[in-house]
Amino acid sequence: MAEPLDAADLDLVAALQRAPRAGVRLLADVLDMAASTVSRRLTRLVEARLLKVISQLNWSVQPAHPQHLWISAQPGAAGQVAREVAALPETQFAAITSGRSDVYCILQPAARAANADLITERVGGIPGVASSHTEIALRSYASAATWQLDRLTPEQETRLRAENPAVRQEVRAELGEDERRVARALQEDGRASAADIARRLDLSQSTAYRIAQSLLERGIVIPRVEIEPALLGFPLEAVISLTTELRSITGIAAELGRHPTARFVSTVAGTASMIYHGAFRDEDDLAGLLTGDLAALEGIKSVEVAVVLRVLTRYWLPREGVRLA
Repeated sequence: MAEPLDAADLDLVAALQRAPRAGVRLLADVLDMAASTVSRRLTRLVEARLLKVISQLNWSVQPAHPQHLWISAQPGAAGQVAREVAALPETQFAAITSGRSDVYCILQPAARAANADLITERVGGIPGVASSHTEIALRSYASAATWQLDRLTPEQETRLRAENPAVRQEVRAELGEDERRVARALQEDGRASAADIARRLDLSQSTAYRIAQSLLERGIVIPRVEIEPALLGFPLEAVISLTTELRSITGIAAELGRHPTARFVSTVAGTASMIYHGAFRDEDDLAGLLTGDLAALEGIKSVEVAVVLRVLTRYWLPREGVRLA
């Protein structure tokens, strides 16, 4: 288990969540720390495999929307099933859960036409899978890029947000080959500079800068901090499926997307109306969402809760406890 993060570490994470590509000098100035201190702390977190700045790609440039897959495993097989699902190249997220299912995962198909083979043959053929249920993501209302620690002053937030444009949820774009290559480079390293990208992809620095800025400004790639919520004081995660009245779906999803515990909110096509993935400080925090916030919303017909027991992969990055593998 990693040592807990101290207050200065948490402030640094909160600042990076607002501006993942901010330079060390700006972070130091905003946080009132020495630049050498910020650099040393950031390097320590990265080298200890506790933190990584990546970029998530807008759904509009993906070949198909994500698939939420709930798997019931045969007795004693949940761990092995989860490991085999997590090993699939299409698996964005995989966790062992209690409640609705034994394993919950999010898959990103290589193409829309590949859905059937991926779900019914490759996942369905894994030894130990008893049954599965799939729901297709339709529209996103919150993501890990919008889940942020509440530690900064309004003045600090204003300065940092000026460095990080608001996340755009709906973008339509056709990318050229160089744009796709730069997008993949930023996906792997959200703080990569134009010089870094140019060297890696054999592009001129001016071309790398122009393409990267265009992708960032259009919301095609969205830089964000990848760190386990447990390190930040949120050890409890739950995935909640909500069924609502049709006329209430958009309003409820938008309201829940603004909730401070929301790490992922999406409307889906399936038996549920939407999926809510939240991070909580404890069971009382989760109870407050269920019996307080959700109970106050008109139009919710049913709720199913799956508690996350262990995360194996998060946004294609395997985990070893709270560390990146």
